[in-house]
Amino acid sequence: MSRPGLAKLLRANAHHGAIPKFKRNMLLREFIPSAGCSAATMGRAGLDFMVFGEAYFYARENVFGQVLELDHLPAINMRVKVDGGFVMLQPNGQELEFDADEVVHVMDYDVEQDIYGVPDYLGGLQALLLNEAATLFRRRYYSNGAHAGYIFYTNDPDLSEDDEEELRAQISASKGVGNFRSMFVNIPGGTEKAIQIIPVGDFQAKDELEKVKNITRNDVIAAWRMNPALAGIIPENSAGFGDIEKIDRVYTANEIRPICQIFDQVNDRLREDRRIAWRDLPAATI
Repeated sequence: MSRPGLAKLLRANAHHGAIPKFKRNMLLREFIPSAGCSAATMGRAGLDFMVFGEAYFYARENVFGQVLELDHLPAINMRVKVDGGFVMLQPNGQELEFDADEVVHVMDYDVEQDIYGVPDYLGGLQALLLNEAATLFRRRYYSNGAHAGYIFYTNDPDLSEDDEEELRAQISASKGVGNFRSMFVNIPGGTEKAIQIIPVGDFQAKDELEKVKNITRNDVIAAWRMNPALAGIIPENSAGFGDIEKIDRVYTANEIRPICQIFDQVNDRLREDRRIAWRDLPAATI
């Protein structure tokens, strides 16, 4: 998966862009800042984990090899080396290399490989792209005054060339700014149906935008395993979604706290290596 591509997709849909930051905020609510890992560092790593399924910390050491502080390394630029260690891609085309013990790699398990983390929402990307396509189509529909387009058909021999040029100019002027203009045409002695408007596509009569947007929206929030009440969705019934505080507690217990346990791997690894130089561990514990 292209990581720059995944990052750009965050701007393709309102829910897909907002949910990872909301889950990051819920993760920070459970996080205990310390001298070794600040809330800002954890916030960046948490967002990386939501978007890319993995996060990277740089273990800043003292002269005794003890870790003084954890710094965030942007996952979008991090790569795992074949012979061990890590490398971070630089904007100038160069690479910054790290030894294996300098970087703490936090990732979610993937059934196909154990090198990189993979986000869970990949199954909803087609719904996401369809949602974006429907929105872009509607934007173009309204930007174009002719909408889906039509054929202005005339077969009257009494229509002069000057009249044809005037009609062509009026039709061209109806697109974009100043659209929806009415037009009056008078052909003395003209026959019935001398002028006809033949629509190419009747978008208004078969408007599927709302249905497509709703279905794809549900697929997107399902791919994120996000409760609709927490995703900013307006309920369609008078009863709503229920008690929001209960929903928050259940979602935190079932979704956020397991992510906290994944980040607790950082503590476990540093404890095992006996490399901790601060008293208060960086913890995503409850």
